[in-house]
Amino acid sequence: MPISCSNFATQIIHLPRAFLRATTKINYIKPYVSEFYPSIVHKNLRAAVDNHPSSRCDCSQAIFSATAPDYKLGFDKSMDLGKYSEELEIAVKAVHMASLLCRRVQQSLLAQSNGHVQSKDDDSPVTVADWSVQATVSWVLSEAFGSQNVSILAEEDVLELSKTKSVNLLKSVTDTVNACLSESSSFGLKPPSTPLTTSQVLESIGRCSSTGGPTGRFWVLDPVDGTLGFVRGDQYAIALALIEDGEPVLGVLGCPNYPMKKEWLSYPNGYRRILSRLSSSAGAKSESWDKGCVIYARRGGGGAWMQPLLGEEKKFVWPNSARQIKVSMIDDPGLATFCEPVEKANSSHSFTAGLAHSVGLRNQPLRVYSMVKYAAIARGDAEIFMKFARAGYKEKIWDHAAGVVIIQEAGGVVTDAGGHPLCFSKGMYLEDLDRGIIACSGARLHEKIIGAVDASWNSSSL
Repeated sequence: MPISCSNFATQIIHLPRAFLRATTKINYIKPYVSEFYPSIVHKNLRAAVDNHPSSRCDCSQAIFSATAPDYKLGFDKSMDLGKYSEELEIAVKAVHMASLLCRRVQQSLLAQSNGHVQSKDDDSPVTVADWSVQATVSWVLSEAFGSQNVSILAEEDVLELSKTKSVNLLKSVTDTVNACLSESSSFGLKPPSTPLTTSQVLESIGRCSSTGGPTGRFWVLDPVDGTLGFVRGDQYAIALALIEDGEPVLGVLGCPNYPMKKEWLSYPNGYRRILSRLSSSAGAKSESWDKGCVIYARRGGGGAWMQPLLGEEKKFVWPNSARQIKVSMIDDPGLATFCEPVEKANSSHSFTAGLAHSVGLRNQPLRVYSMVKYAAIARGDAEIFMKFARAGYKEKIWDHAAGVVIIQEAGGVVTDAGGHPLCFSKGMYLEDLDRGIIACSGARLHEKIIGAVDASWNSSSL
């Protein structure tokens, strides 16, 4: 399902003839291959640790815009490398590696499936991606901070992968994990001295058994958020957050198919993939316009940042051309764009459509798979995200924790439909959620949506 919005309309790029001539022998099945060089971790970039309060978003804060026509390359020196800086660095590297892993698996999936959707309950590539990301992120965090200090709450359970019938799946996951970890040195991380065994992979996944809670710290991971988007070659995300004493303190979103340049959002992912191959085969030297990104923030860090996914022959040097992103300045509902889930199974499109009409939203909704919706708000590509679950559905914390931190640090507001902060301190679910979730680029839009919900709720069937 392509991302589409009337605000994103633009002219189709003019392709040089050299690009067209270069398409005659493109191998669309060849897997992604990368060669990297060891990177240098610039410890001297870190400032002394500051004691920033872990407080929730102040909705009266100034709202800024991130709707510039393009983002300039280069590290934003305003980035505050204080509290949680080491955790953030490792988390970004882990998600970046996981994003490249998923991109390779998705390319393989698209080549093999001829566009047909595959299920997630067998040895399909999306299942391999789920397990492989979980094992990779767990291993990277454990190596950095010590396995005894790492507790992870994640979507996948190791029991299914441990069964005898899953031996082929486990082998595929192990091979995928080792291929990913072999590139660790290009991210300034030490790779395993020998390839991980199946037992070690199961051990890494087995560390993802936290039950959460109101005290201490634990990581929250959604290895592949947006399964349908993944198998259809569309949007999906890798989401990692750190929770401390019931509060998300940092969040990282890997968005392998979310283009760095906003104007390309109006085109189907398949179209962008073709143009990407054309530019690559023609030897284009510039930054790829459709390149995916990693977006991240930490509580009290003074902003949210975005960096492009690594291309071939490149290495990662923290913070790796990070640039600050900010929410849109649009506060007129008539000009605002709102996001909603693509899937209708666990959300009500009719109710959100009614709300959009009641507050004067005229633009077509931006329907996006996965937590990419949070990225769209934080980056200024849209202004409102609304989700109202159908009766019986309970929101899980791994679907929201990373995105909440990122939007709030980018200048936005995220609450439930009653205006209350989301609660991440009661296990795997967002307990005590008042009706639904509302994320906005600013307080004014947020207040209008809250008011519209109150006025419309009693007449809804939710």
